[in-house]
Amino acid sequence: MGRVTERRRVIRIRDGAVSTRPDTLVAEEPLEIRLNGKPLAITMRTPGDDFALAAGFLASEGVLGSASELQSIVYCAGATADGHNTYNVVDVKLAPGVAVPDITLERNVYTTSSCGLCGKASLDAVRTQARFPIADTPPVRVKPELLASLPDLLRASQQVFDRTGGLHAAALFSPEGELLDVREDVGRHNAVDKLVGRALQDDRLPLSRCILLVSGRASFELAQKAVMAGIPVLAAVSAPSSLAVDLAAESGLTLVGFLRGTSMNVYAGDERIALPTDV
Repeated sequence: MGRVTERRRVIRIRDGAVSTRPDTLVAEEPLEIRLNGKPLAITMRTPGDDFALAAGFLASEGVLGSASELQSIVYCAGATADGHNTYNVVDVKLAPGVAVPDITLERNVYTTSSCGLCGKASLDAVRTQARFPIADTPPVRVKPELLASLPDLLRASQQVFDRTGGLHAAALFSPEGELLDVREDVGRHNAVDKLVGRALQDDRLPLSRCILLVSGRASFELAQKAVMAGIPVLAAVSAPSSLAVDLAAESGLTLVGFLRGTSMNVYAGDERIALPTDV
């Protein structure tokens, strides 16, 4: 299996001084996801948690909603001429009787490490495919002070980032601020898929009592993944996109951006934020 980090020689320039040294970089390799033996998608990811990544991807696509719908995930032979396993191809087999939407099978998707399924989905598609309507989830109320404490908890748990400085992270927290799970990846959408996929494998969907925190911006794809997993609160340390805000408002998702220090912007779903009475 591929390594999470790799070493490369670099020329380092500091205050006019030049030296040569090895540098630790985050690994990036392609992962092909096959569904019942049929190629479905290729994503650029950091090796590790590949089975969870595949399961989370399919949960985000509306194909999987519970562990009982998943029969198996295995590595299969790669594209090498000698047929050796590259550990860059996984085959997901659905449980007997689980229906696969034709639209998912018919498209062959290339997913970059930065943008997820660019331009793939629409607000209507997410609304019709979501299995866990956020409006039906138990009420969650979060204090701004608690939200403000989460980025430091996430940063403290990023072990690979400390060595490379080149990874995104996503974490699940309880409404009380307990860190439940954290995943890192070169792609922010992959990190979220790994979280959701692990929850699906453990039969914990929907994540209706969780806060999702991401280390970068809140794109439409990340809001989509939160909605599909039944997550009621998505917080990001950077900006959301306009389409992410539209999806959050329509689906009932609480969306918080620019979560830095004690400052933050609430773009949708402010009923879950315990705001001061004078607002």
